[in-house]
This record gives sequence, C-alpha cells and structure tokens, in this order.
Amino acid sequence: MIASVSGPVEHVGLDRVVVSVGGVGMLVHTTPATAAGCRLGADASLATTLVVREDSLTLFGFGSPEERDMFDTLQTVTGVGPRLALALLAVLSPDELRRAVSQADLVALTKVPGVGKKVAERLALELRDKIGMPSGPVSAAGSGAPSVAASPWREQVTEALTGLGWPVKAAGDAVDKVAPADPDGADVEVATVLRDALRLLGGR
Repeated sequence: MIASVSGPVEHVGLDRVVVSVGGVGMLVHTTPATAAGCRLGADASLATTLVVREDSLTLFGFGSPEERDMFDTLQTVTGVGPRLALALLAVLSPDELRRAVSQADLVALTKVPGVGKKVAERLALELRDKIGMPSGPVSAAGSGAPSVAASPWREQVTEALTGLGWPVKAAGDAVDKVAPADPDGADVEVATVLRDALRLLGGR
C-alpha cells in the first residue's frame, strides 16, 4: 500500500493532482477541497490509499490520515465504492460523518450526490460501531484545507461545483449565498465555502 506521497505539484485539476515523486508523476484523485489546497510548483504531502482492481490501480489522496482512514472505512459499506466514498468526504468531514451516522441523520447523508435513502440507511446501520462518535463540536470548516488567496477562491469553488454537475448559474448563486462575511479577506478557505455550497445545493 502507498500510504503517502510527497513532492512538488506538477498539475492541479478539479478533483486530482499530479505529484512528482522521485521523478515520477503520481496521479492522485482527491476531493475538490484537497485539490484546491495544492499549489502548482509547491510541495504537497498527501495521505494516500491505493485501490486495486483487475484492470486498474488508482491512487486516492487526502489532506490528513484521518480522512484516508474514513475513506477506507466507508468502502466497507455495501454498495459504497471509492468514487462514492470520495463524494461523501467532499461534502462531509470525518467528524460530520460520525455525527450523521451516530444520529442516523439521513437528511445530511442524502445531501451527498449519489447517496439515496437506501444507501444512507446502510451507512447509518453498518458504520455505527465502526467510526465512533464525533471528537468535538462540528463546525462548517470541514477538513481545514489550507487557506488560499482571496482573488481565486470564488472561481475555484464555482469551477468545482460545475465540474460536479451543477449549472453555472446555480453554482454561482450558491457561492453568493454562502460567501463569507469578508469575501475579500485573506483567510477565505476554499474547502469551507465549497462544503457549504454543496450542502445548500444538495438540499434543493
């Protein structure tokens, strides 16, 4: 198992990055928030897990070992594969998932694209004794991805939402509604705004 990768970032996409490791470009699939926290040319360190299939080897990367471990645990649920597990972590942080599972909060779980009522029920049932309780009060900050400069954050969030399938207008409206009080501040976090926008859109 490839537990982590570290090195200069060669490419940043909507939901993937390429990290140079020993001269080899490693394609790592991530949540939009994790990808947004990476900077082209800067060093990145991601906790990773390798998903092996008969016809493919796919590397998934996360901002913390906790997210990686939750990703692995989510896939133990019947009907949850790596793509759906990644979608769950794109919308809900590990602690938010623990809260939703412990309280059987199907509304929160079904806000994730691809998660219907039956899958949400299985998540609540099968994970209850596997992931424990939230470690503390759950905030909207999610995984706490690195802060980004003020100028590109709105474009990054809108691009991430449209890339996940929402129309440009709906994505823009959602970003406007969840924008921080000081949208030009240097401490705007793409991960925070993206998660809030996904929750808003998922509730429609």
